[in-house]
Amino acid sequence: MTVPFEAPPLSLTSPLQAEKLCVSYGRRPVLSELDIAFPREQVTAIVGPNGCGKSTLLSALARLHTPQAGRITLERRDIRSYGARELARALALLPQNVTAPEGLTAAELIRFGRQPHQSWLRQWSAEDAAVVDAALAAADLQALAHRPLEAMSGGQRQRAWIAMAIAQQTPVLLLDEPTTALDLGHAIEVFELVRDLAAEGKTVVMVLHDLGNACRYADHLVAMRDGRVVAAGPPSEIVSRELVRELYGVDCTLVTDTDTGAPLLANVRRARDIAAPGSSIS
Repeated sequence: MTVPFEAPPLSLTSPLQAEKLCVSYGRRPVLSELDIAFPREQVTAIVGPNGCGKSTLLSALARLHTPQAGRITLERRDIRSYGARELARALALLPQNVTAPEGLTAAELIRFGRQPHQSWLRQWSAEDAAVVDAALAAADLQALAHRPLEAMSGGQRQRAWIAMAIAQQTPVLLLDEPTTALDLGHAIEVFELVRDLAAEGKTVVMVLHDLGNACRYADHLVAMRDGRVVAAGPPSEIVSRELVRELYGVDCTLVTDTDTGAPLLANVRRARDIAAPGSSIS
């Protein structure tokens, strides 16, 4: 068991943070008094076993779940004070298992990202078209702009969805399992795009199941179990054999990637003397 996590004081520079956050489904508590801040212009990966509350936390950050207690602030302002359109210009969420109508092209999908910037007085403009073109370029999809989504590979299709969020032009981007069901090559495409977005100034928070990829591609890790944060910080500082055992019920050998300095998990095997973690909540 790792030493109980004590959250550091909330940051005045973090664009998005939660304080004493409690979220429940009915009478069932899911998140318990979370204190957490996400570093600006960095990639944060939220990791932990199935059912620990990762996706629930992301949904709460996007204001899709109403907390029973605590608060979430976006740029030091209570997120509840934002109007819907105003929030959509400040924060974008790409959930799991997104679908689109048959025949929709990549460019048509990305245009939807401009909706928060539209109104009766402000219709489609040359600026909007330029933003869509820039999002296509950021996702390396210019040559596929007019291809239907169903005719694209999994990695191309996921990059198109992320490009839609890019076109929304929000400084904060939330991604829930952005590489689910993608093979290794397509997953790398998505992770490299995420790294590029952070390098360009976006704050990215993503939920991941794969701890190895989280260590490799994230600047900051948030490790959760049973609705609580048990560790947070740079992967090289917080990932230990004890933490991996606490989160996933496995033993492993940790080595250091000589190119990136990120921790790598080797010789992973089920720990025989503890029960597997997790519950039915996601």
